[in-house]
Amino acid sequence: MRVLFSFLLLIHGIIHLMGFAKAFEYAEIKELTLPISKNWGIIWLLGAALFVFCALFFLLKKENWFAWAWAGILVSQLLIVVFWTDARFGTLANLLILPVSLIAWGQWSFNRMANTELQNLLQTAVTNTATVTEADIAQLPQPVQQWLRQSGVVGKPYADKIQLWQNGTMRTTQNGKWMPFEARQWFATVQPAFLWQTEVKMMPGVFLVGRDKYENGKGNMLIKALSLFTVANAKGPETDQGTLVRYLAEIVWFPSAALSKYIQWEATGSNAAKATMTYGGTTASVLFRFSDDGKVLACEAKRYYTRNNGATLEDWHVEIDPNSYKTFQPGITIPVRSGVTWKLKEGDFNWLKVEVTQILYNADAY
Repeated sequence: MRVLFSFLLLIHGIIHLMGFAKAFEYAEIKELTLPISKNWGIIWLLGAALFVFCALFFLLKKENWFAWAWAGILVSQLLIVVFWTDARFGTLANLLILPVSLIAWGQWSFNRMANTELQNLLQTAVTNTATVTEADIAQLPQPVQQWLRQSGVVGKPYADKIQLWQNGTMRTTQNGKWMPFEARQWFATVQPAFLWQTEVKMMPGVFLVGRDKYENGKGNMLIKALSLFTVANAKGPETDQGTLVRYLAEIVWFPSAALSKYIQWEATGSNAAKATMTYGGTTASVLFRFSDDGKVLACEAKRYYTRNNGATLEDWHVEIDPNSYKTFQPGITIPVRSGVTWKLKEGDFNWLKVEVTQILYNADAY
């Protein structure tokens, strides 16, 4: 598709050279019957140059290629109006280029918004230079201590900044089609925050972009179709609770955050412990289940589920693949594959399967 669209841009630009060639009598162009002055010939040349540059920037994957497209369409359509009898069919090419360029603008605008939010997160992230010690974990429930030891955090610096990459599949209904996605996520832990950005491929040429954010105790999930049309923009107390639960469950990827002052642990059995997090006026709990050798196997919580008639508090379950544990620099062992299921009264809704493909801690993270 990229090659075909580039070809369309290039051919559309080359066709504009016909008007330039006729105006300066470089060639006899029988297809153009109307007289063209040299001044108009220069405008035909400008249209050609704009579309050729647009094709080049599009092939080079420059985010701002749409600006060249809009300028080219504007010049082209002016020429079409003036030389309607000869050039009217060029409107079809402009109508093909315009929606693609609008989608590109939407992606650029969405990415710009997310990058601005990311810079705000990075600038406010606080550094913790301390090292995790045995004394730090001594008062925790036994399965949590065992988890932290086997994860390798003891003797290493606290993870205060994290960046990770994910891929996986998701669906929006219980019997819906699984859709592939790729995502990046950034975390801060001293003042808990995260920013998650994804693109979901629904079908060829159709995609969703999403950004989930938790900062200063507030959450916001924004989803747009084709980067242009808002599908969801969730915010408010229920979203705040949901993003807090998400943050708390995802500390399995940066285990030293389990020692944060805003998290309190309570033993609930030989292989389970409940973590309660209070931050920004919101409190929620997540139950962690462990294997005998200290691996996290599952996370369970009450979390708000969005419905047409309002959010309801439902059982939320994360199942972790115990065979997916991998070690990343500086020697932190974490699970990389998991699935998320809503336990609803109308039946289980397994909606997300995710794999962490890369993770960076502290200085390397940002």
